[in-house]
Amino acid sequence: MKILVIDDDSQVLDAMSIGFQLQWQDATVISAVDGEQGLQQFYEHDPDVVVLDITLPGRNGFEILQEIRKVSDVPVIILTARTEEIEQVRGLELGADDYVVKPFSHLALLARVKAVLRRAELPLPVRAVPDFVAGALTINFQNSEVTLHGQRVKLTPVEYKLLYHLVRNAGRLMPHQALLDRVWGADYGASPDYLKVFISRLRAKIEPDPDGPRFIENERGLGYRFTRPKDVTPPGPNVEAASRNYPILNGRPVPSQAPRFDRTPG
Repeated sequence: MKILVIDDDSQVLDAMSIGFQLQWQDATVISAVDGEQGLQQFYEHDPDVVVLDITLPGRNGFEILQEIRKVSDVPVIILTARTEEIEQVRGLELGADDYVVKPFSHLALLARVKAVLRRAELPLPVRAVPDFVAGALTINFQNSEVTLHGQRVKLTPVEYKLLYHLVRNAGRLMPHQALLDRVWGADYGASPDYLKVFISRLRAKIEPDPDGPRFIENERGLGYRFTRPKDVTPPGPNVEAASRNYPILNGRPVPSQAPRFDRTPG
């Protein structure tokens, strides 16, 4: 595994390098002390994860993040000494996967790196399920591919997981905490505001009008619902059932103990 760390503090670089190599003995830690050098190292080494300080000499971390996102979906964790929420939100909106506020615990940083690497793994392909179609939006679960008007939509792994879980429960309200638990993990502790940033990023890529969303509806204070246009025929086997690898008979899932998916608990 290759980890790129971009920070102008040599002590921070040394400490992170030691911490990563103790955690992953086969890890290669590449360091850079400014934005330009960081980009050069990024293009040269194609790292598996990037840890990026926002306050850098010359081009700041936000600019470097934008350049990285033009060519790669590599997980990026931003480091910031600023506690203002607006700075954290800006980083997430520009494509960061997570942020850590300085000063930080190196154990906490290691946990964050492990978490973004886990989230970078796409859900397992779902077999025996036809494409999910919602207007001009098509989702191929077997290939983990999303298209809009026939053109492939480039989603990060986190964005795809978020869409995946919304679509699996199309028509149902997904509470904030349920989405956070399924996409980020129950122990992550992110807030609904964190989720809101990723919903906005997803809407910007799949909605005809992100300010007037057609697919991803918001129930204020409760959660989000994926809505399919009424003129679209629902897909074949229930995606939730098929994702559990139930056998398909005559176009319908047949679990050994047939749970009902047409009834909302409670």
